[in-house]
Parts: sequence; C-alpha cells; structure tokens
Amino acid sequence: MTSTALLLVSVLILTGFSIKQDRNMKLNSQPNDSIEAKIDSLLSIMTLEEKAGQMNQYNGFWEVTGPAPKDGDAALKYEHLRNGRVGSMLTVRGVDQVRAVQEIVVNESRLGIPLIIGFDVIHGYKTLSPIPLAEAASWDMEAIRRSAEVGAAEAAASGINWTFAPMVDVSRDARWGRVMEGGGEDPYLGSKIAAARVKGFQGDDLSNPLTVAATAKHFAGYGFAEAGREYNKADIGMSTLYNMILPPFKAAEEAGVRTFMTGFNTLDEIPVTGNEFLLRDILKGKWGFDGFVISDYASIEEMVVHGFVKNEKMAAKKAVEAGVDMDMEAYSYVNEIVGLVNEGKLDESLVDDAVRRILRVKYELGLMDDPYRYLDAQREKEVVGSSSHHEAVLDMAKKSIVLLKNEGNLLPLKKNGQKIALIGDLADDKNSPLGSWRIASDDNTAISVLEGMQQYKGNKLTFEQGAQLVVGAESFLTEVRFNTTDKSGFPAAVKAARNADVVVMVLGEHGFQSGEGRSRTNLDFPGVQQELLEEVFAANKNVVLVLNNGRPLAIDWAAKNIPAIVEAWQLGTQTGNAVAQVLYGHYNPSGKLPMTFPRNIGQTPIYYNHQNTGRPEDPNPGADMVWWSHYMDVENTPLYPFGYGLSYTTFKYDNLKLNKEQFEMGGEVQVSVDVANTGNYDGKEVVQLYIRDLYGSTVRPVRELKGFELVDLKKGEKRTVNFTLTEAELGFFNNQGEYVVEPGEFEVFVGGNSVETLKASFMLGKE
Repeated sequence: MTSTALLLVSVLILTGFSIKQDRNMKLNSQPNDSIEAKIDSLLSIMTLEEKAGQMNQYNGFWEVTGPAPKDGDAALKYEHLRNGRVGSMLTVRGVDQVRAVQEIVVNESRLGIPLIIGFDVIHGYKTLSPIPLAEAASWDMEAIRRSAEVGAAEAAASGINWTFAPMVDVSRDARWGRVMEGGGEDPYLGSKIAAARVKGFQGDDLSNPLTVAATAKHFAGYGFAEAGREYNKADIGMSTLYNMILPPFKAAEEAGVRTFMTGFNTLDEIPVTGNEFLLRDILKGKWGFDGFVISDYASIEEMVVHGFVKNEKMAAKKAVEAGVDMDMEAYSYVNEIVGLVNEGKLDESLVDDAVRRILRVKYELGLMDDPYRYLDAQREKEVVGSSSHHEAVLDMAKKSIVLLKNEGNLLPLKKNGQKIALIGDLADDKNSPLGSWRIASDDNTAISVLEGMQQYKGNKLTFEQGAQLVVGAESFLTEVRFNTTDKSGFPAAVKAARNADVVVMVLGEHGFQSGEGRSRTNLDFPGVQQELLEEVFAANKNVVLVLNNGRPLAIDWAAKNIPAIVEAWQLGTQTGNAVAQVLYGHYNPSGKLPMTFPRNIGQTPIYYNHQNTGRPEDPNPGADMVWWSHYMDVENTPLYPFGYGLSYTTFKYDNLKLNKEQFEMGGEVQVSVDVANTGNYDGKEVVQLYIRDLYGSTVRPVRELKGFELVDLKKGEKRTVNFTLTEAELGFFNNQGEYVVEPGEFEVFVGGNSVETLKASFMLGKE
C-alpha cells in the first residue's frame, strides 16, 4: 500500500469511517440520511479487487462449520471470502452456518464488509404457504402480504437477509412450468400481488431482523418464453412490454423493492442480462430505482452460449454496462472486472455505481452496523415453525381454493352418516402438496388430504390409492417419472366407489412437475389418472374431483362429466386441513382463477385480455362459414375463464350505475353495483370491474381488469360496491412507452368473473 493510501486509511479510522476497526464510531452512528456519505468514504478506500468482490455472489460450496476446503474450486472460493472478493452468498442457511461464513469475511478480510445472505423463499421457508399462483387465486392482498411476512420471518430468523422473490412475471402460457411461481396472466392483479408480497417480505423497516430484502424477478419478459419452453426467447412487441409485462415490476419498485433480478431469456434478440434498454434506460433511468440488480444463476456467462458475446470477459463488460450490479455464481465479475478496468475497456465509475447500490442495501438491512443482527439461535428456535405461522398458512390455503363446479350441490359434504371413498395417490401424499421451490422445508411434512378428512369422524371414510402416480425418486433436481402402465389398483378403487355415497378423487400433477425447468406439451393428468377417473365415475356418478396442480390443466372431460370440481392447487404445509375444511363446508370457498383454463393444449396461450381480430365472430352462424378467427375442432372460449370461481352460496349482481355518461378529460368515473347473497350460506365474493376502450391509437384489449373488491356477505345481505376510474385506469402506454389517456367511448363491465358481467358505457372527452 502506498504512503498516501496508508495516510487515508489512518485518517478514516480516526474520523470514524473504518467499519472494521470500530463499528460504533462515526461511520455507523450518523443518521440514515448520511448513508451516502458513509458509502462515499468506504468506496474511497476500497481497492478495485474489493469492489469487484462486492459484485460477486457465490452459492454455498462447503460445510461452513466444518474444516476449510484445501484444494480445487472450493478452496479458491474460500480464499475469496477471506480476501474480500465475495459480496454475497446464497443457500447458506441456519444461524450457525451463516455466523460461520459471516465471521470469515468480517474478521479476516481487510475491510470486514459483511455478506448479504440470499435464499429462494418462494412460498415460505420451513412452514410453507400455497404456491404463489394458488395465493393469487385468493385475490386477498392482506392474506398474501401476511404469507410473505411468515416466510420472511422464518428465513430471517435462520440468518437470511434477502429473498429472490416475488416472481412478478405475467404469463399466459400454462405450458411454462414457472407459472406456479407468479401471479397469473393479468398485469393489474399481478401488480397488486407484487406490492403485497414486497411489503410482506420487507415490512416497514428493512433493518428489522424478521424482515428480508425482496427481489422483483425476472426483468423482463421471461413469462413470455416462446412455446412455454423454459429458458427460451421472448418475442413480443412494445405494447405488450409496456402494458402487460412491466406494470407488476413498476408496482414492486413503487412498493420499495430493493433488488431486481434479470432472467434467462432474450428480448428483441438481446439477453435481458445484457439489455441496457431495460436496466439503464427504464429501471434505473425512467423509474429511478436505487437498489441493485442481480443476474439470474450464471446468466452473465450464458450470454456467451446465446451467441451475444465472444467470451466471459465480454460478457462481464456487457453486463456491467447494461446495469447488472451483482453476478450470481458465474465468476465473470470476480475474474474479469479488474482486468477490464485496468485495460481501459470498462469505466470504473460503472463499477462504483454498482458497489454503491449493493452497499446501500447492506446499510439499510443494518448489516454494516451489526453483521450478526440476524443471528440469534433462540429467535430461530422460537420463530421457525411457530403455531401462529401454521395458522397463517392454513388461512392462506383455504382462501386459495377455487370451486369450479358443483352440480346438484354435491358439496359441501355432509358431516355425518355418509360413506365416503377417498381415491387417488395424491390423497395420501405428504410431499407433493408442498409444491415446487421449497428447498428449506422438510420432505413429507404436508398434512395430506387423507389426514385432513380423517379428522371428521361422523362419516365412514375408505381410502384407496387406485394407482401409483410417480415411479422412482422424487427430486427437485430431476424430472419426475410417472406410472403409465400399472393399473392393478383400479379394481379396489372401483369397488370402494360402488360402496360409497360420495367419491372424493384427488388427482393432478406432482409438486415437482411444475416450477423451473418443468415445461409441458400436454396439460392433462399425467400417468393413468384419467383412466382411473373414468372407471370410478362409471361405478359412481357422485364424484368430487379435487385438483392438485401447479398450473391450469386441460380437464375438458372432467368438466363435462364430473359433478363437482375443486381447484386445490399445491397448498403447502396445511394442504389436507384446508381441503377438508372446504369439502365439509367449514370454510366457504371464495377463490377466483388468476389464469384461464383451456379446453385443450391447442388453445394455449389463452387469456381473457386479448384483442379482437378483424373477423372475431362467425358472420353467418349455422352456415358453416370458415372465414373468421376460430378453430375447426373446438370453440374459442376457455374451459374456465379468468376470474372464475363459485361459492356454496350464490350472488346476484344488479343496478350497475355510472355517476354520468359524459366525462371531461381528467374526470373521475364513479361506478356502483349492487351485490346480493341470494343463497343459503354466508360467503365472500370477489367483485371485479373491467373496462374496454372501444377505439384508440393502438388496438386495445376486449376487456381489462381495472378494479376488484373482496366483499363478505351474510346470506340474504345486499351491498352496494363502489369503484372509481381515473386516468390511472383509463389510459395505456403507447409503443414509445408514453402513458396516454385518449378521448373516446368506453365500456364498463362488473361481475363475478371476466365473462359473466353487467355492462354500461360512457364517453370520455370530445372525439
């Protein structure tokens, strides 16, 4: 070190700016508004190697509380920890493990800058909530916020500071396995969910040791992977980008999310990890985002495989210039940044900006003041798996269930005097209901549907597997294989059905059949489940089908034949209790679909907010005309539309009113509707408001969700529900990314789903 540098360090120590020598000195005792001054001071004494280190994240690579690695890649990573060349680690969890790795960097590196510890807390940590797509079906933002809060508390109590959630990708294609991780097909609903989850994870004070920093991912377009195939390109126009994809990300940013993650896809033929337009122009430019951006796992290095850059060195340069601040497990930054800057190929000011952003979040988390603030073994013991958390995820699970069909009021089940046959391998499964993306939870810890129903003692319950679903080991890391030949359990299941008053069949996907890398070209029941369903139905028509799945399924046969269908998704730890309470009527289902269900795979991608073609309807019904937009073998309509969901009671919509029919530009449109509970049960209804801008400078969707309210009505009760439409709801983004509100005629639709609605019209401005 030069004499000048030594003098600078001495001065900084004496004036309170050394975080390693004395954490209680001036650096950490100044008010929050001096965080930027602290960062300036720290940056001024950091070497280029240490700056690049802050931009480097490693996956857990050895048993931290055991001996240090002696050779190979692990040994190199260990040395990087000791010399300040690692800014973050992921998948290190548990107070003892995190403390051990934190002590290495704090005590042995020159500046002692603590690590930020990341982890995939997707729908819970140890105590699991429903998968995010299921939570979206609740349309209950407070329950979703609470669910994220539970996951954050358990993760933070285990030493984690940062989650790679929420995934806010809008997706219309159920073939894509990661639809289970998001909020569905609609940008408005997705935006509300994004904000709720960010607030749940981060709370009101990020330095609270029971909160974690959230990540909005994957920026941007990942949910539009072509053909629903994982890691594929996204081929979209500017209108789709601005109006469908970006709104949930903007909502997350406005909710204060502290990090963004890029994706694996290309957008307009440029990998999003190297996309300056997305990261610098929009996110850090127009939106003014001051947190930091992390790549997805090795996505910087993968730009070489894409054919976007020649080598890892150029990948690192492109990523930094585009605006990626931290490299997740690609080694690109730690290997290449120093050389790029020294060779004059990369502006060091871009490196400084990235490091500033990372340090800012570390300060906000309180790590710079106390690297061990998240590390309390007693707190970990008390928080993880607490009874209050189990109560919260059970509440979330019940609210996520959607009743799709209930002919003849087969549900709810009687609590006494019935013979019930419970059939299906998934009914007795304690692992699959946990869903995908639950790497901190323990296998086989879900309450099964069988266990949940066994708590109701008034009926005679008989269980038959029917057929084994999965063949071989169940693993998050490998593809699941299904039984397609063994039907030896069919006769026993059919016999049980014949001897029952009601049959409950639990069928669907395995929990590891959706999630990352789990794309499908069929959306039917895997294995021999469809054959089992048909044989049981032939023996007893009183069948309640309970679906366990991570995506919309094509269940056209079941929808035509089975009298009662319950969409129960993968509901996490409390799955069986939630399903049983709904089946027996202790909880009246109120969920609504966040994604459209197709009639068959050929309709995908299918979504409610599509645009009209120039020939949307049969010009001469009944005349076998072919010159209009349709399929020859199936109708255009979905099996179950977006926003759809029944209740054990019934609701009547009436008296839709607008406060007037002509509005000036900038005026507010007041909408009211009467909703009455006309059935025999108390219940909740998600009242949904949609609009249509009938003509504009770009073609607008046939319907757009612009408001909803969850109302709780006693049987016989009527309530007036009010909405207000402002320019925020009536406008859209043009193809240059400018938000415009145009005069013209609008239609307003209000109802219980995106199809069955009342309609009114109004004029905005002068044409």
